[in-house]
Amino acid sequence: MRLSLSLTAAAAAVLSAFTCSPVFAEEASSVIISANPLGKSEEMQVLTPAKILTGNELRNKLSTSLGDTLSGELGVSASGFGAAASRPVIRGLEGPRIKILQNGMGVADVSSLSNDHAVATESATAQQIEVLRGPASLLYGSGAIGGLVNVVDKRIPTEITGKTSGEAELRAGSGNDEKSGSFSLDGSAQQWAWHLEGNKRRTGDYAIPGFARQNDAGSQNGRLASSFTRAQNLSAGASYIGAWGYAGLSFENLQQTYGIPTDERSFIDLRQNRTDFDSLIKKPFSGFEDLSLKLSHTDYQHTENQQDGTPDTRFKNKTTEARLSMKHLTIAGWQGSIGLQAQRENFSALAVATGRSDTIPATSSDTYALFAVEEKQMGDWLHSVGARIENVSRNPEQQSALPARSFRLWSASAGTLWQFTPGYAAGVSVSLAQRAPATEELYSQGPHESTATFDIGDNTLKKEESRNLELSLQKNTGLHRWKINAFYNAVNNYVYGQTDGSRVDEEGNPAADGEFMMRNWKQAKAHLYGVEGEWTYNHSGEGWSGRVFGDLSRGYLDNAGNLPLQPAVRTGFDIGYRQGVWRTTLRTLHAMKQDRLASFENFVTPSYTKVDLDITWTQSLPSAQLTWFLTAKNILNQDIRLSTSILRETVPQQGRHLAAGVRVSF
Repeated sequence: MRLSLSLTAAAAAVLSAFTCSPVFAEEASSVIISANPLGKSEEMQVLTPAKILTGNELRNKLSTSLGDTLSGELGVSASGFGAAASRPVIRGLEGPRIKILQNGMGVADVSSLSNDHAVATESATAQQIEVLRGPASLLYGSGAIGGLVNVVDKRIPTEITGKTSGEAELRAGSGNDEKSGSFSLDGSAQQWAWHLEGNKRRTGDYAIPGFARQNDAGSQNGRLASSFTRAQNLSAGASYIGAWGYAGLSFENLQQTYGIPTDERSFIDLRQNRTDFDSLIKKPFSGFEDLSLKLSHTDYQHTENQQDGTPDTRFKNKTTEARLSMKHLTIAGWQGSIGLQAQRENFSALAVATGRSDTIPATSSDTYALFAVEEKQMGDWLHSVGARIENVSRNPEQQSALPARSFRLWSASAGTLWQFTPGYAAGVSVSLAQRAPATEELYSQGPHESTATFDIGDNTLKKEESRNLELSLQKNTGLHRWKINAFYNAVNNYVYGQTDGSRVDEEGNPAADGEFMMRNWKQAKAHLYGVEGEWTYNHSGEGWSGRVFGDLSRGYLDNAGNLPLQPAVRTGFDIGYRQGVWRTTLRTLHAMKQDRLASFENFVTPSYTKVDLDITWTQSLPSAQLTWFLTAKNILNQDIRLSTSILRETVPQQGRHLAAGVRVSF
């Protein structure tokens, strides 16, 4: 479906629609995590450390990919496969171990399958982005064994606004010739509320500070070929709201075209239609506070094309998901939620020319789960426990002659947060999380053009089992706040892609000059551990503010060396000043050299220092509020190579980039 509406033009129109009374709200000092069924803030999240991006902080950090937007957060790196295809890497874990949600429901794309696949969600119109570091499989399944990211918007309204309100933004950038516009509108009539939002963005090949291949004068210079992006989405939703609760429906169409910055210079056309239903019934039964029912259906596809436009492979994923949860009234001091989750996924990756499954067979997957989480406040102690039972089955097409697999999974966790003195708290949590091997890990059997690998799965893989310990100490009130987290994960049957550097042709035959590198999915026992720390001063108030942070994680296989693609040790600081209509923030992130390589890796990523600057000026009009902004990223024009990117040798991150624009809210 083509979007007939020009979204940039729509954003420009909204910028001039100052016909309603303004709503000028300061950013909340304590924002609720919607991915937590008990409605907890960052500071009161017991089982997994959390971070919420919202308001001006979110707008200033927005990028063309979700991974890059979050890459400066504590414990979060990015996979860095060009400008559009970059997923979050949390504590050294990525792909099928990190769950990406949209309003609490799975994004249902195929970005976890390969690094060149973009996340099919748009952050430009998000209200907040939530990051949970550490196992979140308790509530959201085995795909969240390493953490989750939840992109929250307002496409299904939950309250009557009483008047039309909205915001819009126009932005232009230099380092990638960016031109983008976004808008969102909210309104209501009697008991009906509606929401409309859209975004359109175009970027060219982005500037790089030197040669694409480090110290190779024969490689690209100045611009990274095939790093362009095109994206647009439009969504609409409406809800019926009463004293009993609400029920709403939304529709979204998302389209992306983006380049793959490898020597082949292929590109991907992505299309997705999504329908969501969300409802909340207050006091549905005796003993229960509320009942929530969510349904989503996603029809996703993308086509990988050669540079001349010839289509190679078409990936499709049709997913239907249902989630029912009920929050019960307090029982003996315990408050909690129980729920059911079910999902059916139909995946295929077919060669366009032949219609065959040359890389991964068409596979249907079914997931059924029962979960519960409970919390109890006992004086200065907040206790939390939870459990999940899940069954995952994978059924490849019959002509593949590959066996179906079924996995019974268990997850359980327990944690305590002790507020040993006002404003200070210490926490500890232990958990067991299990993950079913993903479709590509079980059944891959052919070449993948965009990653230049010939993947061989293992249909006898066992389920992963991670035992986790998390310790935390924090000060969460006052001008000075700080937090320290330490974690340790012992993983049995850790699944990883192993390569010895051997080259093969498109049939998998050994060839010294072969186009593909052989990669086999293997299992071994793994250990991951690390520490994160952050200190902030006057984070949301006027005047000077500051932040100092650092994170470190290590991952290794028993008797087999380091895990591949591990993040570098990072430190950094922010300095901000806010007074009246002016707000400015200088952010600095320093990543150290990463030479802790897996046995089959040979490229050491050098250290770098990334400096960003944000300046905003807010102008109040009779019926609206304008925010003019200037953003400068990578001011020092550093040659940045991400140790978490499989293209780190040939694809540096974007060089110096300036962006300016205006945002209106009314």
